[in-house]
Amino acid sequence: MFEVVDNQLIAPDTHRLVVRAPRVAAARRPGQFVIVSRDEGHERIPLTIADADADAGTITLIVQAVGPSTRRIVATPAGGAIAHLAGPLGRPTEIDKWGRAACVGGGVGTAVLFPLAKALAEAGNRVTTIIGGRGAAQVLLRDELAAFSDELLVTTEDGSLGIKGFVTAALERLLADDGRRPAAVYAVGPVAMMAAVARQTRPFGIRTVVSLNPIMVDGTGMCGGCRVTVGGQIRFACVDGPEFDGHQVDFAELASRLNTYREADCRLEAKLRELAGEEQR
Repeated sequence: MFEVVDNQLIAPDTHRLVVRAPRVAAARRPGQFVIVSRDEGHERIPLTIADADADAGTITLIVQAVGPSTRRIVATPAGGAIAHLAGPLGRPTEIDKWGRAACVGGGVGTAVLFPLAKALAEAGNRVTTIIGGRGAAQVLLRDELAAFSDELLVTTEDGSLGIKGFVTAALERLLADDGRRPAAVYAVGPVAMMAAVARQTRPFGIRTVVSLNPIMVDGTGMCGGCRVTVGGQIRFACVDGPEFDGHQVDFAELASRLNTYREADCRLEAKLRELAGEEQR
């Protein structure tokens, strides 16, 4: 069992959980993730390690409640426990000294972006961070990222905070500025967003790294659920990633695979609501 030390709501349906996991905290490196199962026999959910404190023996997870399993995880109070937590998994981020680097995060993808941006800054890079959300309430970790970013740009679709529009609009302006153009771009967020970022950087020949989160089960590459096509070859996000060259990823195939179980998820949601209604009657 893994104790939840703290649980805070930081955005609508999004929680920051601090979990006691000393071995994971000591071994974790930026870009790696854990697979969490709230209770015995429940769904296994891959979650990026947003931060870690080796001295305290804790890791930080940022979880958006989008289905039954993630809702159970975020409902765990401080002092409660998570049954299973496996990790750290995946290949850590390759942190280089690029000079200038840009980190682009959309929605809850900002949680994945946080350890990458922090590591790039600590390596001596000048970091421009671009984050966005539907509205001001959906923009995550703004103050935390500003603490080590040389420049922080915020976008919202409704214009309630920062620049009105998508993160790609802010990135377009950055790329057009010869004095601010980064040598590397790290992008995390919805598939469509990462695909758009890769299209923007390709004409400039800018190294572009994306973090993928396809369907995962075991985290060891055995189930094959997280397979993606990169550079025309099959790769497994859990062991070969989760980060890949954005210019080589087949985003159309990835989007199709992510939609595979959407209909089944909707049926499960409807069934659970029906059962909950019966219990209340």
